[in-house]
Amino acid sequence: MYKHIFGPVPSRRLGMSLGVDMVPKKVCSLNCVYCEVGQTTLLTTQRKEYVPGGEVIEELKDFFTHHPDPEYITFSGYGEPTLNKALGGVIAYLKREKPGVPVAVLTNGTMFSDPEVRQSLLQADLVLPSLDAATEAVFKKINRPAGSLDLLHYIEGLIAFRKEFRGNIWLEVFILPGYNDTMAELEALKQEILRIRPDTVQLNTLDRPGTEAGLRSATRKELESIKDYWDIPGTEIIPSPAGRKNATAYREDVRNAIMETINRRPCTLDDISRITGLHVNEINKYLDSLEATGVVRTERQDRGLFYMPAGRN
Repeated sequence: MYKHIFGPVPSRRLGMSLGVDMVPKKVCSLNCVYCEVGQTTLLTTQRKEYVPGGEVIEELKDFFTHHPDPEYITFSGYGEPTLNKALGGVIAYLKREKPGVPVAVLTNGTMFSDPEVRQSLLQADLVLPSLDAATEAVFKKINRPAGSLDLLHYIEGLIAFRKEFRGNIWLEVFILPGYNDTMAELEALKQEILRIRPDTVQLNTLDRPGTEAGLRSATRKELESIKDYWDIPGTEIIPSPAGRKNATAYREDVRNAIMETINRRPCTLDDISRITGLHVNEINKYLDSLEATGVVRTERQDRGLFYMPAGRN
């Protein structure tokens, strides 16, 4: 069992993707209200080698020795990967050893005002930053940033990265009704997206309950309306779990491990991860499919969100 890599997992956007996790749970520069991994436990902008790059490379070497190449290698996981100063070195190793496998980085983009962060990502093939707000008040409400972050430098960092990066940038905008869907906020977002000039804009919303109770997903109709209003070329809506429930790339052993666990008793995401040894990102991908097909349901209790078989009372 690896400590820092997981999968390959079926990704909505990247096919069968090998995950690389460069920070412990849950080190991040944001504490977003919608995060499916849970509350940020260390809210910080301090960059250091949270996970030793050498350990990650050794695990990747072992994986490549014993498994076929994945469709993508994706830096994601418990928190913000650009907080790890070893990130650039691991990407460089991958581009030397596996030049035919594209490297993607899932990031909130908040650290891009730092030239060293931008430099560390230049060898990646695809970078997927996010931007959920274009006004300071909404930024603080939905993303709950570390105290040293401000929206102006965040956006200017994204603009600077676009000028330097020769790969693809897919900018994700997470729409949360009641938070960032007013006409004023949507217009402000549109103007900043036009300044950033990503290759693709991806509209996303909740798959499952977020960190805070009482949140709801944007409907397909609402997302289509935003897409039409922005009228920005390359804008797409990330498909819901129901739209990808027949994916054929899912591993039966992972699905069975999750079902065997929750058949014994209802479990939180962390419970399932601890019992099965699977990374929470890997579990989440399969829960998408299990929930979409009506096999699994959720119930919020005092200790958090619990997963259980749909027919269980």
